[in-house]
Amino acid sequence: MYYKETLTVLIALTLWSCITESFRTFFEESDNYHHEIPHEEKSFARNMPGDLAENRITPSRERDTQYWLDYAQHTVRQRAGGYFKNKRAKNIILFLGDGMSISTLTAARILKGQREGRPGEESSLAMEQFPYAGLSKTYCTNGQTADSACSATAYLTGVKTNLLTIGVNGHVIFNNCTSSSNPAYHVESIAKWAQDAGKATGIVTTTTVTHASPSASYAHVANRNWESDYDILKTKAVTNGPCSDIAKQLIQNEPGNKFDVIMGGGFKKFIPNDIRDAFGVKGERRDSLNLVEEWLRYNSQGKLVTTIEELQDLDFVETQKLLGLFHSSHLEYHAKASTSHPAQPRLKDMTEAALKILQKNPQGYFAFIEGGRIDHGHHSNIAGYALDETLEFDEAIQMAINMTNEEETLIVVTSDHSHTMTISGYPGRGNPILGLNQYNRDLEGIPYSVLNYALGPQQYLDKNGKRLDLSSEKYDEFMVKPSYIHTKMGAHAGEDVALFARGPQAHLFSGTMEQNVIPHLMAYAACIGHGPTFCDE
Repeated sequence: MYYKETLTVLIALTLWSCITESFRTFFEESDNYHHEIPHEEKSFARNMPGDLAENRITPSRERDTQYWLDYAQHTVRQRAGGYFKNKRAKNIILFLGDGMSISTLTAARILKGQREGRPGEESSLAMEQFPYAGLSKTYCTNGQTADSACSATAYLTGVKTNLLTIGVNGHVIFNNCTSSSNPAYHVESIAKWAQDAGKATGIVTTTTVTHASPSASYAHVANRNWESDYDILKTKAVTNGPCSDIAKQLIQNEPGNKFDVIMGGGFKKFIPNDIRDAFGVKGERRDSLNLVEEWLRYNSQGKLVTTIEELQDLDFVETQKLLGLFHSSHLEYHAKASTSHPAQPRLKDMTEAALKILQKNPQGYFAFIEGGRIDHGHHSNIAGYALDETLEFDEAIQMAINMTNEEETLIVVTSDHSHTMTISGYPGRGNPILGLNQYNRDLEGIPYSVLNYALGPQQYLDKNGKRLDLSSEKYDEFMVKPSYIHTKMGAHAGEDVALFARGPQAHLFSGTMEQNVIPHLMAYAACIGHGPTFCDE
């Protein structure tokens, strides 16, 4: 009997040992995937710099429990006290940050705070304070990742289309003028819907006014690069007849020729190649058309301005229409304009002037306002330009907020597509967002940039393929950031982009939506267009 009991106990202990070992093994293996602190963070914690380890970088008030409780409870009361502005939108302003990815928003808000002398992470952009937010899916009919042409067609006309095409549906083949000249394939923009309802309309951009984003509000082309007739000649368009370029469509065709405000760059796209524009640059056109003079003849009470001084000196009572062409090509980056183009207005200056003109219409208005060079900064992998342009864009949004009534003006802010910039590693609080990670290094002990790109021109490798120590370089704000894959320039990314809204029917702009739904929601709110509207309810 003794031996049987002993054997039973031994078997039980063995089974228990196996069970506990199995559980131990399970949790150890699970820890590889669901651990609280990654292995690299454990290493980071052991080698944590003094200012992090001793928490010398956290603002003192943020160390207290009550600070965070008070902040959260204030936010709860603020959000719970909000309400739907369930009324018709008299006015619509669509702000478009070209290439403004979510990581761009995060980095820009940090940069804003750091420029103000704070750590930065706690900062907030004007657009981020809008009461409603969502996500927009940016793919196009033949592209997983969008370009600015097909995406602009989606958010301005409500129809998704093919890459590189503007204002047409998916039947149009790239570079085929014959197909894009077929009216059956044309799609109307929300600018046309607004004009049909008697509203004023306008476009404002920091790119050429014939660039992809603004063009979708008025043009129909099979190639986004057809900004002038010379551009069509260069691309050898497929056509069996005349092909109308974007600049010509803006001045001669509806709805472009009915715009009350047109502001941006691209003067040379509108004039013949035997004359020079206001900046001394020869025109591009080979058809001898002077579209600027044509616009002035057609708009007898309209004004042409080319500098910030002329813009500020305008008589906004007498001026009925406004054409502002402030550069031969794209406007200069804001960060460089003070020295290279000091007479160039800022985006907020153009926004202010545009709204002063548009607000005179008693039926209301639709305005498209673009921060177009955020994208260009990212394409160059110069995050400093991209973030500075984002802050300029945000100041224009704040200008619009100051000049409008939330009870009657719907403001929507979004982006056309993302970019591949990421915020890398575990930088400490207040680490310069445009600098090197001061708290982490790679396995070779070399510091790395906080902001990096997936694709771009600079990998910063030595002849043996080893990363260079950039701390020994002149690492300024406008340095080309490192990238992983070597390409001529940075490329767009395909993830969703943010969407913010305030004003009448702003609550509709929440959740994740297809990008082409955006203009239909705006039209619903303003009771315009051809679909269901708030006024039908």
